[in-house]
Amino acid sequence: MIDPAHLETLAAVLRTGSFDAAASALNVTPSAVSQRIRALEDRMGTALLIRSLPVEPTEAGRRLARHADDMQLLEQSLRRDLGQDSGTDRPTIRIAVNADSLATWFLPALSAQDEMIFDIVIDDQDHSDALLLRGEVAAAITSRAEPVPGAVLYNLGALRYLATASPEFRGRWFADGLTPQSLARAPALTFNAKDRLQRDWAARLIGRRVAMPSHVIGSSHAFVDAALLGLGWGMNPEALVKAHIAAGRLVALAPDLPLDVVLYWQVSRLTEKALAPLTRAVRAAAKTALLST
Repeated sequence: MIDPAHLETLAAVLRTGSFDAAASALNVTPSAVSQRIRALEDRMGTALLIRSLPVEPTEAGRRLARHADDMQLLEQSLRRDLGQDSGTDRPTIRIAVNADSLATWFLPALSAQDEMIFDIVIDDQDHSDALLLRGEVAAAITSRAEPVPGAVLYNLGALRYLATASPEFRGRWFADGLTPQSLARAPALTFNAKDRLQRDWAARLIGRRVAMPSHVIGSSHAFVDAALLGLGWGMNPEALVKAHIAAGRLVALAPDLPLDVVLYWQVSRLTEKALAPLTRAVRAAAKTALLST
């Protein structure tokens, strides 16, 4: 059995970023922290930490730290079920969320969960389930309609995207319409290498794939700002651009061709019961903000 104090120390080091800060948080000496980490690494037979500033986990260290957080969450849930004080220590819940959900509807679901600390990992909805599969997060917003092994899946609804640009950009690049030739010339906006929304929408529009020049901008709000400034066109969540469209600062390039991305909440079966209040809050927030599917 892994020593709980050693697991707690590993989690504290990664949460605070250093051995000294973890020692202060745990009210022990830095030497004690070093000894516990060394003993845990000997017990597991592998390095768990990269001694950088801040300290970073190895793959094994990240998985073990998640295990420590899971154990703390389950203990808190058990105390609550037994009618006991859940204690002052709040478990850290690591969640994978796509940037557009975080920018539009997801945060209200967290605001009432005062017994938890959240570690939000930003990842594309098409790829976040891999983090859950590897045990790196306890729950994830995904676009995958099938649950990963060991997880429970809930349908949340669809986040609607509109292809948007400034009126000046449309006049300059799409004066002759949205054609394969104009899309191949006009600068697009892309969140990161995983972002396929622009390519998928363009393929639906013209019936085939087209190579497009693209600015890479990894921020939902900066994505909108870039469109406002005429830097490029991109797929923006309707909630972030509808006021700009109404005011004429942005235009929908093809109003009758939105792109609806269906989202799901996947949560580890191990901690499903303990995370039930969070799941209810996420589903309620989604019901208010997303399209029913």
